[in-house]
Amino acid sequence: MLYWQLYYHIVWATKNREPLLTPDVETVIYGFIRDKALNLDAIVYAVNGYLDHVHLIVCVPPKIALAKFIGQVKAVASVRFNQSGLSSIPFYWQEECGVFSFDRKRLPNFVKYVEWQKEHHASAALIPVLERLETVQSHVVTDNTDLYFILDKDWQREMLELTPIDQFSPEDNSLSINAKLDRTD
Repeated sequence: MLYWQLYYHIVWATKNREPLLTPDVETVIYGFIRDKALNLDAIVYAVNGYLDHVHLIVCVPPKIALAKFIGQVKAVASVRFNQSGLSSIPFYWQEECGVFSFDRKRLPNFVKYVEWQKEHHASAALIPVLERLETVQSHVVTDNTDLYFILDKDWQREMLELTPIDQFSPEDNSLSINAKLDRTD
């Protein structure tokens, strides 16, 4: 059995940043995104966005290339929506996207950020690099690696505390994420 923990925050926009993700449209589009991701054996933690873009927090199995996964999810959502007849306006995505990998420890932070998209946009409390805003010019995001230095014994303890994902039911996993969201430490 293959064991993996590959967490991603994926964000992409509607073509020309058209404000197409209205409340009635986003429900359908997010459903198509979630269904296709699950069909590809991904674990979906959050799907949300704003009028012109989508955020997806997902764990993608290594059996599928990430670019192929993203392409299939985007294609199925737009094609199925256009075929549904729910709107006379054609729905398309931009080709580009942003992808960020992260570890399980930060999963609750990413989930909460995505779940609160509308509130973040209403209050302008955005993280520019996660929004693919025009103010972010770089194609590669780098960090000061000193911020992530962990003593070997701390790292070893954290790794020993990890529980394989197959020991969680979806309900348990959601509860553990929500419990962690409330932590302040």
